[in-house]
Amino acid sequence: MKRGKKYQEAAKLVDANKVYSALEALELACKTSTVKFDASVDVAFRLNLDPRKAEQNIRGAIVLPNGTGKTRRVLVLCRGAKQQEATAAGADYVGDSEYIHKIQQGWFDFDIIVATPDMMGELGRLGRILGPKGLMPNPKTGTVTMDVTKAVQEIKNGKVEYRPDKVGNIQMTIGKVSFGAEKLAQNLRAVYDTLTRVRPSTVKGTYIKNISVASTMGPGVKVNPDTIVAAGK
Repeated sequence: MKRGKKYQEAAKLVDANKVYSALEALELACKTSTVKFDASVDVAFRLNLDPRKAEQNIRGAIVLPNGTGKTRRVLVLCRGAKQQEATAAGADYVGDSEYIHKIQQGWFDFDIIVATPDMMGELGRLGRILGPKGLMPNPKTGTVTMDVTKAVQEIKNGKVEYRPDKVGNIQMTIGKVSFGAEKLAQNLRAVYDTLTRVRPSTVKGTYIKNISVASTMGPGVKVNPDTIVAAGK
């Protein structure tokens, strides 16, 4: 893959054979941002998982201590008094069947759906539409719940979901370049602590094979897992 001049210059600052401490890696990820806007910073975990095994297909959500720097548009599907509760919590769109019909017609002006359990029977019929886009609510990520206030507030405060891809990698945004290395390190530790805690008991040998961070369109920087806890204090 041919890279642009800016990327090539940024890549010269990173030793591809070196594993950096968490703070060093995050500082480099910020320094090697090649775009003019406030780039996102992503982390990628290569895990010793086989997602084909149900017990190793881990899935959940984490509220990052410093948020992600992104504003997410939340659609809440609920009925009755829960609609007032969702609106008061800061949801961008609140309703029931009329929004399900809009989605069927191709409306997707939202980033995440929160639904009360009583809406799932109707919403479940849109599985073929929402599933491939990763938009189907799920109890494991806290998006199927009666506590819509908590769900909306957590999303607005920087809740991110995690789920391994077909080969066991997990990737997510942990903030923006403007956060600086220390705040990014705190978010990285929150992710690291969570993934360590949910390690499946059936995993043998090394669980976390490697970790890397990178800004949007920037080069990847390898991270030493043993330095994450101290960096994120």
